[in-house]
Amino acid sequence: MNILYLSFYFEPDLCAGSFRNSPLAKELSKQGGENCHIEVVTTQPNRYSSFKVEAKEREDVGNMSIHRIDLPSHKSGMMDQVRSFSKYFTEALKITKGKHYDLVFASSSRLFTAYLGYVIARRQRIPLYLDIRDIFVDTMNNVMKNKLIKSLLIPFLKLIEKRTFNYATHINLISAGFKPYFSEFKSPSYSYFTNGIDDIFIGNISQPIRDNEGDFTITYAGNIGEGQGLHKIIPQAAAGLGSGYQFKVIGDGGAKSMLVSELKRLGVTNVELLPPMSRNELLEQYNNSDFLFLHLNDYEAFEKVLPSKIFELATFNKPVVAGVGGYANRFIYENVDNVILFQPCDADSMVTKIKNYEYKNVERQEFIRKFSRDNINQDMARSILSYL
Repeated sequence: MNILYLSFYFEPDLCAGSFRNSPLAKELSKQGGENCHIEVVTTQPNRYSSFKVEAKEREDVGNMSIHRIDLPSHKSGMMDQVRSFSKYFTEALKITKGKHYDLVFASSSRLFTAYLGYVIARRQRIPLYLDIRDIFVDTMNNVMKNKLIKSLLIPFLKLIEKRTFNYATHINLISAGFKPYFSEFKSPSYSYFTNGIDDIFIGNISQPIRDNEGDFTITYAGNIGEGQGLHKIIPQAAAGLGSGYQFKVIGDGGAKSMLVSELKRLGVTNVELLPPMSRNELLEQYNNSDFLFLHLNDYEAFEKVLPSKIFELATFNKPVVAGVGGYANRFIYENVDNVILFQPCDADSMVTKIKNYEYKNVERQEFIRKFSRDNINQDMARSILSYL
């Protein structure tokens, strides 16, 4: 049995797509056994232009082979992403040409990896299992500013979406908040395997308790894009909190320049910008922080999502500061203790709640047990193999 595994991001890249798909592919390989071959088609690490790491172009690990496609350098702009996905799409078709598969699995946040899976599965008339991490059409409809381009692009994307989702045998939705959107696609069966907590965080037991001396440190780590909207919240909140609070922003992305510009405009000096770093380095930063920060922009599309960052931050005994709406807000409220919740981009609310918060550290053992990535991957791998 041959499974084609499509993921734009894979280890050693630093992003949610890589953190989700690398261990899932390994679990699938393990459960599939010697009678199953997993062929992963992915890319060379490319999530951040400021973070470079070497990875083999072709790698064989037991019954799994990994192809990493080299992409042109980019800085996460729209046209950069179009060029990158085009290269991935065409090279993936070359790699898979003439090969026979029994199942195509595609994990996708920007639709076109899912569409690539559809093209290959339809040609071979085989099942297609999709793992949908974001609703791309919904997001683009919110973030695109040019009305003319939007009027031309959205109908095209809707057509691709319709063909892809209606062909799929099964669709996993990473957030239950996506369910109403997918109600029009009747053909596939559905599951709701969320993101999970990796062992590197579950095993992290040395978490210093605040000694009540010095400034409070509020740390954000991850992508700095339009979707996170950090330029709409961190400069304003840092200015409002003032002395006694220090922000650390770790990462890179297409909206970093807007964040820098807004910090300069407001004359903010209590925000430190750091480049992307490995997860081991990040553990140290989290452990030496007082608050861990999560934020999404105030777009309607983001009311359906469930950020993977929740599952990372909630493993620490630190209070989590989360500016999210919709389903993510409800999920955090129901599952995460010791959290400061506010609506996206509401800096005044964030400042007020932090200043009125009585600081404490709380272990979240039940959350960790419930959302272990290992447990989720085991169940999801069984689900994938059931379609062979």
